[in-house]
Amino acid sequence: MSIPIPTDLKNFVNQRGLFEGCTRNDSPGYVVLWPIEDIPKCNAQIEMETYAPGFLAFAGNGGGEVLAFDAAGAVYMLPLVGLGPDEAIRVASSFAEFAGTFELDD
Repeated sequence: MSIPIPTDLKNFVNQRGLFEGCTRNDSPGYVVLWPIEDIPKCNAQIEMETYAPGFLAFAGNGGGEVLAFDAAGAVYMLPLVGLGPDEAIRVASSFAEFAGTFELDD
């Protein structure tokens, strides 16, 4: 199963650029969005389809975890060590909700 990159992530990056910084909550606390064009390559490198089928990673937290979408577009945090769908922790119901927690300089 191939999960498409959600439109709300693409729109955010097109409008604001890549985000690297903190969230206003502890989960995940720190976020580094990956360039849209790098997402497929990064997923192949960490073997998401093998170890966490049903998820598409799009960011990291700088602490050994990735942020990933499920097929419905909800955002989850998964550990790189022990990567697997059973380890997924739901962070937000959509990227737009997740991005609402970013500490942005407006």
